[in-house]
Amino acid sequence: MVIIKKDRRKEQGSALLAELIGAMLVLTLAMMPIILTLAKDQQTCRKYYFKAVAMEVVDGEMEVLRAGYWKEFEQGVQTYPTTANSVTNLPEGELLLTLQGEKIRLEWKPKEGRFQSVHIVREVDLP
Repeated sequence: MVIIKKDRRKEQGSALLAELIGAMLVLTLAMMPIILTLAKDQQTCRKYYFKAVAMEVVDGEMEVLRAGYWKEFEQGVQTYPTTANSVTNLPEGELLLTLQGEKIRLEWKPKEGRFQSVHIVREVDLP
């Protein structure tokens, strides 16, 4: 009887491939929660950034209005023109100026519903 030595390289290659696929699966399952958390954190940071920029613009324009620029506008609600370059970093929206008697109200109102947390309002009494 003759003993023939079988070539086991094919079997070793298949086992290695199965091991590699298993390791990639474990790595993917371990990384998925981390990736989802980072994506959520990115959205939260973007909202905080938009809110900070909107506050900066509204507060700066409110200072200008309190200094006397409010006299250029009529009573009622109107769109307020701004020269602040940082408005380009905000989602689409508008600055609304409301003059009612002895009160000035300036608000940034985003057009998209998902950015409603960026809605900023400042209201002061006229000097």
